[in-house]
Amino acid sequence: MKKRHLLLIFLGMALACTSPSKEAEKEIDISDGWRSLFNGKDLDGWKIKISKHDLNENYANTFRVEDGLMKVRYDGYEDFDRQYGHIFYDESFSHYLFRVEYRFVGEQAPGGEGWAFRNSGVMLHGQNPETMTQDQDFPISIEGQLLGGDGENPRTTSNLCTPGTNVVIDGELFTPHCLNSSSKTYHGDQWVVADFLVLGDSVIHHILEGDTVLTYHQPQIGGGNVSNHDPAIKQDSRLISEGYISLQSESHPIDFRRVEIFDLSAYKDDQNELKKVLEKLKNHQ
Repeated sequence: MKKRHLLLIFLGMALACTSPSKEAEKEIDISDGWRSLFNGKDLDGWKIKISKHDLNENYANTFRVEDGLMKVRYDGYEDFDRQYGHIFYDESFSHYLFRVEYRFVGEQAPGGEGWAFRNSGVMLHGQNPETMTQDQDFPISIEGQLLGGDGENPRTTSNLCTPGTNVVIDGELFTPHCLNSSSKTYHGDQWVVADFLVLGDSVIHHILEGDTVLTYHQPQIGGGNVSNHDPAIKQDSRLISEGYISLQSESHPIDFRRVEIFDLSAYKDDQNELKKVLEKLKNHQ
């Protein structure tokens, strides 16, 4: 997939308007728009759901805050045993730009699957964690998959995975579980900034270093790749217009030092204002 500059993506989303209203011409201030979801001190405002455990049981202190970082660790695990975990911000969002800065560190937990080496994710439009069963492995959601390189081989990051969901790409329903982005490989323990531009049930863009590396449309419930869920929650073919954001534990240690959101819901009904906000965000990365 050819990379498209973020600005072109933003401009393309706005509707053409030959005679903008005075309201649309007003100056828009984004200085106070960014909101940090992680306070750097504790996990206040977050809920934890680890497979095989009850909601908010932080098994083996998997999710913790140290040195101002949100860390995912497995030093208390004798065997990972498919105990996939997610930490959810306790608020639902529909239209937003979400940003994380992450790095993979250390060694994989004992018992972690080979595919989970330097593997984590940002779950977008996820189900409410309170609706997950005790043994459910992943929330029904859209995953921005985060991957680190092995020091030698190419491995893209900010990919798409779809636990219990499908998306539309090039006008066709995309049903495979994962799709690689067009990103470069990030080897070692370097920090990486990943942005996700989510506009309700219309379009989602994955962005790295100012370039859009993956785009898809109409996120919706469907398909497989989620286990032990409540069937009543999985209403296949229903478009997902909003949901919860979570960060993943999949057996490899990872740090997060920025977890931020710019809520765009106030602009979702005015394409001209949305266009201006996105232009400003691009110019103030």
